[in-house]
Amino acid sequence: MIPDLGEEEARAAAEAVRSGWVAQGPRVARFEREFAAAVGAGHGVAVSSCTTGLHLALVLLDIKPGDEVIVPSLSFIATANAVRYVGATPVFADVDLATGNLTVDTVGAVRTPRTRAIIAVHQGGVPFDTVALRKAADDWGVGLVEDAACAAGSTAYGAPAGTGAKVAAWSFHPRKLITTGEGGMVTVDDADAAARLRRLREHGMNVSAADRHASKQPVLEAYLETAYNYRMTDIQAAVGLVQLGKLAALVAQRRRLAARYQTLLADIAGLIPVTDPSYGQTNYQSFWVLLTPAYKRARDEVLAELAARGVSARRGIMAAHLEPAYADVTPGPLPVTERITRQSLILPLHHKLTEADQDHIAGVLRELAAR
Repeated sequence: MIPDLGEEEARAAAEAVRSGWVAQGPRVARFEREFAAAVGAGHGVAVSSCTTGLHLALVLLDIKPGDEVIVPSLSFIATANAVRYVGATPVFADVDLATGNLTVDTVGAVRTPRTRAIIAVHQGGVPFDTVALRKAADDWGVGLVEDAACAAGSTAYGAPAGTGAKVAAWSFHPRKLITTGEGGMVTVDDADAAARLRRLREHGMNVSAADRHASKQPVLEAYLETAYNYRMTDIQAAVGLVQLGKLAALVAQRRRLAARYQTLLADIAGLIPVTDPSYGQTNYQSFWVLLTPAYKRARDEVLAELAARGVSARRGIMAAHLEPAYADVTPGPLPVTERITRQSLILPLHHKLTEADQDHIAGVLRELAAR
């Protein structure tokens, strides 16, 4: 992945510096409004990362020690870590082979009377079935946090992936389609929830620093609860506003490149590229391929050969339950998760990728399959 950053972002950041507003200020507020509108949400609350956004989402849902939160193991480790931040217990559920996402069935298989919430990931930009899983969470009486770290620009049932989410967390890390360097956003439809999230990211203060400084009279703020410093800066938001303006074009370009990959790889036996689910469209934040036994090459061998031929691919999505940090957790069977994490790899996909690059990558994969 190569972030699409240029002179326009550099000028926007410089203007923020010259304005004197370098911490959370008016550009953050504007970025919140425009991002929320872009993903179909009522309110946006900018934060320092998607990870801190997930943490605040669980605080908002009042998840506490003794509670269980169902998460996919097949996700960046931050998804599970956020559960531990509030003292709750992460419970790993398996995923669908085609999408890499939780389903009603995989969540239902591990749900217990202690389940208080689910964190469902739009994995690699592939949307999960929002209609089915949101309805199931409501029927079960549990909270649903949507980990939309990779999902800006993806759609489900004809709407942006964030439309209708009770609470969703988004990432602006450089590996995502749009970036602010580091940074994230929490989106909600409920105004009271948004107000509390804004307090939680700013030490529990009942009035923001920007509002205090804008006031003509002295403001005596109060701190309503123990909270956190998870703020975004105006410099980051200035970059984010420029990036947001590029989102539609970036998604269109990535979908075109992804479609070309799918065509180039279609005749290679034992290699299954990621595709859109029936109910939505992915932004192809990550383009992964699954190797089946018919391919006859081990994943790590393929990665090594690609690297030797100048292709920077990487292993597939990690599985948290296989990492040392979760060695104390004994999950139930996760056969699909373990198959995907051990037999998949992510191919290069970014705005500088050329058709010649794709031809070379597909050629190496075809050559390995034929040996």
